[in-house]
Amino acid sequence: MRFSSSIVLALPALALAQEQVPLADKIKGWLNQAQSFVSSAVPSVPSPMDAGAAKVAELVETSLTLDNWQSVLSADPSATTAGPEDFMVYITGGNKTCYGLCGNATKAWNESVALLSASPSAPKLAVLDCENEPILCNAWAVGPPSIYYFSIPHALADQSASAPLAYYILLNRTSVTASEITAIPTKETYKSAAPYEGIWHPFTGLIAQYQLGMPIGYVIWGFSKMPSWLPMILISFFSRSFMGRRAAAPQGGAAPAAAT
Repeated sequence: MRFSSSIVLALPALALAQEQVPLADKIKGWLNQAQSFVSSAVPSVPSPMDAGAAKVAELVETSLTLDNWQSVLSADPSATTAGPEDFMVYITGGNKTCYGLCGNATKAWNESVALLSASPSAPKLAVLDCENEPILCNAWAVGPPSIYYFSIPHALADQSASAPLAYYILLNRTSVTASEITAIPTKETYKSAAPYEGIWHPFTGLIAQYQLGMPIGYVIWGFSKMPSWLPMILISFFSRSFMGRRAAAPQGGAAPAAAT
């Protein structure tokens, strides 16, 4: 009982922790939003290079959703190659999930997609937008901007397969370039760190094994929708109720007999 109560009280704190962003990033996000409101009054003309890269990315990449990600991130059974298939997933967001700071990373991603699409050995490309798919991002415990690189083996004749390898790569919001993203598969820079094997691994982690990703994703999403002051009030209410019950409980031991 004590353990379960601790979990209940910790959930609001976990949700708040996921929402914690350095103050400087929040201020930048607010400024970006304000700038977007001002610039919306003046029609902007994107450069032909940026527009072309974005168009290529739309045609090449696949958008991941809560319903399709498992079918998209799977090795093609009809493939003739014996080795695993690689997938590179760009995780992005908007004003709520990236505080308006993913623009540079998205531009670099689009340019890298245009370069990688011409390579026959390039990984399959996908995008996870946390603004549109917050449950899936919470289930994976990921945030934008970042890259998830998967190496997924083919199933054997008996339908068994070794575990997929997953590499999680954080991107610098302001300085990441297309060449850095392109180097992830072409120069295999993703191998500079050990593959992720924690409980949040989308395929083999403890959360995935017990099929808890979706429930946890909804719980965290629900807490993130609460006003910041509500979890504190709930914690204070439960604490006062618990202390009140302890104070009202009868004290152990019999009263000493009066001296005669």
